[in-house]
Amino acid sequence: MTFSIAGRCPRTGMLGAVVTTSSISVGSRCAWAEANVGAVLTQHRTDPRLGPKILERLKHGSSPEAIVHDLEKTDPNLRWRQLAVMAADGKGAVFNGAKITSIVNAKVGRNCAAAGNILRNTAVIDAMISTFEENESQSLPERLMRAIEAGQAAGGELKQLKSAGLLVVHRESFPFVDLRVDLHSQPLVELRFLWELYEPSADNYVVRAVEPDKAPGAG
Repeated sequence: MTFSIAGRCPRTGMLGAVVTTSSISVGSRCAWAEANVGAVLTQHRTDPRLGPKILERLKHGSSPEAIVHDLEKTDPNLRWRQLAVMAADGKGAVFNGAKITSIVNAKVGRNCAAAGNILRNTAVIDAMISTFEENESQSLPERLMRAIEAGQAAGGELKQLKSAGLLVVHRESFPFVDLRVDLHSQPLVELRFLWELYEPSADNYVVRAVEPDKAPGAG
């Protein structure tokens, strides 16, 4: 009952993910990212421990495909999970557990990896990937937003969406963007509203943190 996409921007080095679902608080449970390392999505009977675990393996040089392959061998509960992994070097991997019985799809695209379950149709994933790839001139947060909006327009999931989250990291240990809609009748509309409010100040929030003497605004 979730669809999502992880991506990277080769121009800026940004990494991130966007996710939406028909349960509450999806942003805190499913999306993980670390600057210069990668972005991970873990969903369907979600195990939030997998996000940090996969990022740690990426940090130590394992490829997304190798990590997923190892988890298949060592984690019997992975059969309930769905994964999408995008590394900082552009390599990606996806996984669909054998116990997922709904309409499910997951694919790796150019600098992105998308996944979804309990979907109206498999074209949801294709729409997200193609939209992400077609918007290379946009910032990574905007590309992710356009991609998941395209997924919703292509059919989305079977149940009403209730929550969404957008997570993007850049050079610092803290996120460049971390916006969450925990419960809303139109979470993607609300997430778009929050992102358009946040976007003009996003760079300034980083300056305030790392170079406060150079930050504009009230003293």
